[in-house]
Amino acid sequence: MNNKSNYSKKTLANLRTLVILSRATQTIHRQEVKTIQDAGLTVSQFGVLEVLYHKGPLRISTITEKILSTGGNMTVVINNLVKDKLITKSKDPGDKRATIVKLTRKGKTLMIQYFPPHIENINQIFSTLTDNEKQKLAGLLKKLVGNR
Repeated sequence: MNNKSNYSKKTLANLRTLVILSRATQTIHRQEVKTIQDAGLTVSQFGVLEVLYHKGPLRISTITEKILSTGGNMTVVINNLVKDKLITKSKDPGDKRATIVKLTRKGKTLMIQYFPPHIENINQIFSTLTDNEKQKLAGLLKKLVGNR
C-alpha cells in the first residue's frame, strides 16, 4: 500500500532530504573511519589524540567540548589512551580539581604517522565536490542546525 499520496509535497521533500542526508552521513563516516581503524583506534580516541596534536595539552573538559563527546565516555577513552601510553594525565597547577592531558612521544609519533593519511582520505571523500559546492553545502548544513 502506497501512502505517499497522503503527504504534502513539502513533507515528501523533507522525508527525502532526511533519507539522503542520513545515507550520505553514514557513507562518509564509513569511509572516514578506515584510517582511524588502521591506527588501531576508536573515533573518540583519534579525536582526543587529534585535538592534543593540534592544540597541545588541554583540560579534559576542553577536550570533551572540542570533540563533542560526553564526560562518561571521555573518562573511558582517556583511561584507555593512558593505558596504551599515548597520553599522560596530570593535575592542573592552576586548579587542582582539573586534569591536564598531554600527548606522549608515542602518541605524537602515532599522529605523525596516521594523521596525514587521514587527511588524504578526507580529501578523497570530498573530491567529487568543487570548492564552491563545499562552501554551499557547509552553509546549508550550518543553516539547518543553526536554529537548534
